Amino acid sequence: TTGGAKSVADLPGFCEGRGFQRDAVASLREIEWSVVCTDPPYYDNIQYADISDFFYVWLRHNLSDVWPDVCATLQTPKKEEMVANTWRAGSKEVAREHFELGMSAVMEQIAQNQHADYPATIFYAFKQQEIKEGETTSTGWETFLQGLVDAGLEVTATWPIRTEMANRAIAKGAAALSSSVVLACRPRSVDARLETRGGFLAALREELPEAVGLLQEQAIPPVDMAQSAIGPGMRVFSRYKRVVEADGSTMRVRTALALINGVLEEILSQEETDLDADSRFALTWYRQFGHQPGPFGDAETLAKAMNTSVSGVVEAEVAESKGGKVRLLTRDELDPEWDPAEDRRLTVWELTQHLVARQGRSDVQAGVLLARAGPGLGDYARHLAYLLYEVANGAGRTEDAVAYNSLIVSWSNLLQHAHEAVAPSQQIFQS
Repeated sequence: TTGGAKSVADLPGFCEGRGFQRDAVASLREIEWSVVCTDPPYYDNIQYADISDFFYVWLRHNLSDVWPDVCATLQTPKKEEMVANTWRAGSKEVAREHFELGMSAVMEQIAQNQHADYPATIFYAFKQQEIKEGETTSTGWETFLQGLVDAGLEVTATWPIRTEMANRAIAKGAAALSSSVVLACRPRSVDARLETRGGFLAALREELPEAVGLLQEQAIPPVDMAQSAIGPGMRVFSRYKRVVEADGSTMRVRTALALINGVLEEILSQEETDLDADSRFALTWYRQFGHQPGPFGDAETLAKAMNTSVSGVVEAEVAESKGGKVRLLTRDELDPEWDPAEDRRLTVWELTQHLVARQGRSDVQAGVLLARAGPGLGDYARHLAYLLYEVANGAGRTEDAVAYNSLIVSWSNLLQHAHEAVAPSQQIFQS
């Protein structure tokens, strides 16, 4: 916030700002050089003009004398609105074509008019998922990014910014997006080269792990991770003149997004292999059964594959074995006085569950627990929380997904409380 205040103070804010109600492409054409910062429409998610009519009738009644041109119509203009409105267009296909053409036109104009000294910044905060031909896709993201790439723009930087309020209606009791992804874009170099599918994948595997690690270090919520990772992935994809498929065709953004998601899953899976054996057992068991009981035989087979045993995970207070069934302990069953420093068989799973339970009571309690566990184990717990969010969200276990997401969102606060819990003992030792 301090840096933001300094930035605002140094801005050349000495000229008068003006706003116009008109087509974005037409406005850009009238400006020789522009600096664009925009939050584009989200395909068919929000019908802005229709919503505006609710307020417009009252504004028109009170302000028609002040702005007669703006208030000249009985309702807000809708024909040129860049949304995929099936009802207005007459069919889903025509609505899609209207949105795609409009988005492409704007992106092309941005590429032509963007000032060479500044990037265009484009916000996007919409998690739309559809299943098409067995693949999970997002028409809004796909169309927006395809227009960006086709227009000759390159993503040069990307970062998620916490913009969405947690208390908004859509976020209550759900793991809703809390961040907007900001893409900084510049015209692609005329010297940009072609790349093969294999080369693109190799570049993703080389560059995406560092980007994902940075996102995790900054406590990007798990609910935002997949969307946030699109930015660094598109930074790789968009720097090429085009990516060539094996048959010589140009790779489309939909395919690139699928590959980015695939590499993200590889990165998260690698983090799973770094866990202790009991935690890997618990995570795999959770994928299949959640906190419901499962057959002892299945548990014993899995435990051996993970280089542990059912009796071992029971001893670690990760699960219980009873009546030929094995079940992961719920957070309500955990010992509220548990101390990781005194645990003879300490696991990342157990620490993560206790952190979620304590954080549900207060960040201070969770921070003190994190201090007792130490920073190294805490980092593993944070990684496991990301993995558990993905499993819970995919399995429709909303309560768990919200809990793991909340832990990551609060991670910075937990670290601060952990530091405060350690500081007094350090001062005593130094004195």
